[in-house]
Amino acid sequence: MYVCNCNGIREREVRAAVAAGASRPAEIFKACDAKPQCARCVCDMREYLQEQREALRYAAE
Repeated sequence: MYVCNCNGIREREVRAAVAAGASRPAEIFKACDAKPQCARCVCDMREYLQEQREALRYAAE
């Protein structure tokens, strides 16, 4: 599934960037060698980042 239609960034690429340490949408774009254009995907990227934070928090407990 595409997260960013402007840059052709797929969900798996976003998840890989987050797993590699991206903590902000700007870092996800950088990891995908892309630049934000319309920014409609930023909310979705933030959701993936939040999911990762929650997963790490529960794993630490």
